[in-house]
Amino acid sequence: MRILKNIPSWLKNKYLLTMLVFSVWLLFFDDRDIITTHFKHRNELRQLEQSRNYYLQQIDTTKKELDDLKQNPEMLEKYAREKYWMKKDNEDLFILPE
Repeated sequence: MRILKNIPSWLKNKYLLTMLVFSVWLLFFDDRDIITTHFKHRNELRQLEQSRNYYLQQIDTTKKELDDLKQNPEMLEKYAREKYWMKKDNEDLFILPE
């Protein structure tokens, strides 16, 4: 009995205690808690930004290749021979496995 008298009255309030327990549960223990979800989203955002940068870089290199192929017929012939194994009528094509 004496222990209960030393506890402040606002700690005896069952509604306040319920809200406090509920808040702690939501912040730390729930599977959709604030802290873990925040870190997951930040990680996902970082990965998406990295993949975005990678694809933007790939787009730039492809545009440069396309410009080279449009302007230089020798490059176009080289690209067709290497990529699609095209050949002239009077040539033989030998493909060696690596």
